[in-house]
Amino acid sequence: MTKVLAVLGATGQQGSGVVDYVIQDSELSKQWQVRAITRNVESEKAKALQKKVEVAQGDATDPVSLAKSLEGVHTLFAMTTPVFAVDDPLTAEFEVIKTIGDVAVQQGVQYLIFSTLPSCRDISNGRYTSVAPFDAKAKGAEYIKTLPIKSSFYCPGSFMENFAAQPFLAPQKDPSREDTWVFIRNMDPDTKMPLIDAVGDGGKWIGAILAEPDKYEGETICAATKMYSLNEQAAALSNSTGKTVVYKQVSDVEFARSLPDMVSALFVDYFGFINDYGYYGPGTEEKVDWAAKQARGKLSTFEEYLERHPYKLE
Repeated sequence: MTKVLAVLGATGQQGSGVVDYVIQDSELSKQWQVRAITRNVESEKAKALQKKVEVAQGDATDPVSLAKSLEGVHTLFAMTTPVFAVDDPLTAEFEVIKTIGDVAVQQGVQYLIFSTLPSCRDISNGRYTSVAPFDAKAKGAEYIKTLPIKSSFYCPGSFMENFAAQPFLAPQKDPSREDTWVFIRNMDPDTKMPLIDAVGDGGKWIGAILAEPDKYEGETICAATKMYSLNEQAAALSNSTGKTVVYKQVSDVEFARSLPDMVSALFVDYFGFINDYGYYGPGTEEKVDWAAKQARGKLSTFEEYLERHPYKLE
């Protein structure tokens, strides 16, 4: 008898990757009936999902609709998006996570897989306090651990998709050098970041948890293919675009000037934190190495990702 796997945020990068992985896996597709939960079932992405799986309306900010969407669910994969334009984004996102956990317990969900992130505030002992999306998810994971529900935690690295999805972080044309593009951060060029193909590979870790839930209960999987320095990222972008892409380290002030005001403090602290403490804090490389071995299938390198999704600089 199949069990129901609910995927909250099914039209986004993480959720859609989980849906596709489970329904395409020869073993998991026989064990799990996927229910895609989305706020707007009339969106184009939701309509596309309806051709693959059951789609239910559910909003994590609305306990009533969320409860209805979780009826009969055995396992829930849940992720949350950052909350902007509020005085306290950390608390605002945490309250959403708390609602998800509480409603899952209320509805008898037996296992919760939560997409979390490390706490920059805690790992840095209060030095970096502006990375609310990370801190909120870390606080949410700690809350979920107190609930009477089995749980495990998927903690993705930096998305390979971000260069295209976040144009303010992309390489910019260098007016002083012909055919040269520069991307800047407030980080040492040899600082390494864990990169993940979030859409293409994320489901491979969720699939591993679904296949062996007891093995991963209480575990945090720091999901990434491997670590890449800023210079290595620039080299991969150069090879993909056929243009010269270089990395340049700048001061916090100069980096902040390059960013939209709404997220400048967040990204200055985010990259500063990685530079000083590592993406996952102490033992980052070891955590990534272990996690890569847990994936259910071959992972994409950044170079392979760029072959499938050619990066354009114009």
